[in-house]
Amino acid sequence: MTKGSGSSSETTNTARFYLARLRESLWFKPLISCLLSLFAALVAGLADRFAPIQSLPNVSSESIETLLAITAASMLIIAVFAVGSMLSAYASASNSATPRSFPLVVADDVSQNALSTFIGAFIFSIVALSAILNGFYSQAGRLILFLILIFVFALVILSFVRWVDRIARLGQMDNTIDKVETATYAALKLQAQQPTMGAVKAPATLQGTPIYSETVGYVQNIDVAKLQQLAEQIDITIIVSVLPGTFVTPGKPLAYIARQNTLERDAPPETVTKAFVISDQRTFESDPRFGLIALSQIASRALSPAVNDAGTAIDIIGTLVRLFVRWAQASEKNDHSSIKYDRIAIREISLDDMFDDAFNAIARDGAPAVEVAIRLQKAFHALTLIGHEEIRQAAIRHAKVALRYAEQSLTLPEELEAVQSVAVVEH
Repeated sequence: MTKGSGSSSETTNTARFYLARLRESLWFKPLISCLLSLFAALVAGLADRFAPIQSLPNVSSESIETLLAITAASMLIIAVFAVGSMLSAYASASNSATPRSFPLVVADDVSQNALSTFIGAFIFSIVALSAILNGFYSQAGRLILFLILIFVFALVILSFVRWVDRIARLGQMDNTIDKVETATYAALKLQAQQPTMGAVKAPATLQGTPIYSETVGYVQNIDVAKLQQLAEQIDITIIVSVLPGTFVTPGKPLAYIARQNTLERDAPPETVTKAFVISDQRTFESDPRFGLIALSQIASRALSPAVNDAGTAIDIIGTLVRLFVRWAQASEKNDHSSIKYDRIAIREISLDDMFDDAFNAIARDGAPAVEVAIRLQKAFHALTLIGHEEIRQAAIRHAKVALRYAEQSLTLPEELEAVQSVAVVEH
């Protein structure tokens, strides 16, 4: 693959990262809606200059003023009501599932689109009402304004109906789990397609001049294309020692610079660190382990004595099995020999780490519940049969750990025997 296509791919990944940040911002779509509303009101005024007045029906100013006044008053109330309902749904998702799911619930497109429509309709009504009261529109302008207003009414009604259906589900446990699963699979699929982000696989032992982080936080994104460009400019190889989701401190190297010869100059550390986005929160886009942790935390909360909901934990176990199976299928279709950035080396994500994130907490907290312990063993058994040797070994190891937890927690011999009868045995 050419370097140009690799750069394009990484640009797409970087754009996807920043687009996800905008989707999590509640102000972005309402801002776009407000700008469109102002544009629509202006377009109606420009129609007076180009449309033949004699052939157009005459719409009275009074009727439009009445409709705009009603729209302005009602849209403000509906927008306030929508914000209150959305905040309740966000709080419900954080309290019933896990706070880590909050960005996914906030980024719900239907809710954001509905809120944007309500606010946009309010702004349009206020601007258009002010313009028509001051004689900004003539006959053609009033007709165009009336047609736009009819369109706005239809858009508001459709958005409200869709939003009511969504808000009834938003924040519910099943809906939150589905959102986390979707985000986690997207990250797993991307990781399966680009296990080293298009770079060379890093060696087991990292050597070179270390480049340290200047801040404390989690790595959210790595601009590999920027690192490749820097490495080509000054003839070096950069070995990245962290992955998205890694917690870094000023004493932990982000990368190592390996010299190609003795003549080139060193890369300025600040130039290298600019390719790493570090913040105080992890994100789902390029960090599949974060999604697995979020699902595991939902299960652990469900298994707490205050909730005592083994059914949700069992659902999460099934979700995790589905994610690992789909990851294995995506990995088999990937061409691991494709190298986009030949001067950058990055290590692959550890499957054992992903299994630890997904199952350790459930095995510990679900051990006293015989139904959860049995479902865990069945899940591990299913993973041993998918034909992926690395997953098979990880499943066997975690099945043994889960069985030991059950042996320490189950008090009835009959329950322990039930778990042991389905326990995964290594052949």
